[in-house]
Amino acid sequence: MFAPHETPALSRGLIDVAGHRRSDDAWLRKAWADPGTRVLVLQGGDPGSYGYQAMRARQSQALVTTTGPGDDGTPRLLLVAPDDAPDGDRYLLGTDDDGRAYFAVRSTADDPFSGLPGAADAEPASLREVGALLDARDSGLLTHAVAVANWNAAHRFCPACGAPTRPESAGHLRICTADGSEHYPRMDPAVIMLVHREAGGVEQCLLGHNPRWPGARYSVLAGFVDPGESLEQAVVREVAEETGVRVADPVYLGSQPWPFPRSLMLGYTARAVGTAERTDDEISEVRWFSRDELHAAAESGEVVLPGSVSIARKLIEHWYGGPLPGEW
Repeated sequence: MFAPHETPALSRGLIDVAGHRRSDDAWLRKAWADPGTRVLVLQGGDPGSYGYQAMRARQSQALVTTTGPGDDGTPRLLLVAPDDAPDGDRYLLGTDDDGRAYFAVRSTADDPFSGLPGAADAEPASLREVGALLDARDSGLLTHAVAVANWNAAHRFCPACGAPTRPESAGHLRICTADGSEHYPRMDPAVIMLVHREAGGVEQCLLGHNPRWPGARYSVLAGFVDPGESLEQAVVREVAEETGVRVADPVYLGSQPWPFPRSLMLGYTARAVGTAERTDDEISEVRWFSRDELHAAAESGEVVLPGSVSIARKLIEHWYGGPLPGEW
């Protein structure tokens, strides 16, 4: 398992999601009327689709500031009181240990940040840009907000009959206005794995390059879990399909939500034990690296590793045994 200091950036949330409060209308009204409640304002963004091109599309943004308590330059979310929040879809994010409630509001206005208290000293940023820089509370709040906002934005119509749906349960349920069917948020499970081996007495890891990635970007392997497939079976299948390497002994290390738009990444290591039929051209180049080779390649820029917001980075550095230079 990941050591505590290796916990993926988007898995560090501290807020109690307070799921039992989502259908308590009286409590929700009282919480929204409380000036101590904090609201995270999201600029609409575009839920988009999977793939690298989707990662480059405009994503939901929130205001981030480096001023405020402590004034130490650490990025933190700009949260406002309910009376200062703009109109938009409203989602309950949870409560903290002091009983303070947290909401998100997703606004489709051209500039929902205009006029917010403190906005002049803040900058809009996406979860991918600042998720690893925020503290555990704020990283968790923004991850939850983006995930539920993406789901709501992409599920405004019933998948069964096409009728409009309406939000309920503080943004965590949509109900078909025609047949009353209930639709809950879904996450798409994906395995992400670092493949390793011993060659000539030297430990090596396998990294791949996707032809759609610019420059010298390399990462671990990943793929979605097929219907009727276990996570461990998915690890073996995906590595074989993408690289022609046969692996065994998948070991689970940890998970991370990845709301771009709705994945749950389940991190593994797996040991290379032979060859297999390669049936996928998603990866254009694969390379084996010893620890010394990986550090030298990352330091020189020959290889650019995933950003610190991703579980991919944690898997690589977990195997390496410490931090590595450079990132996307």
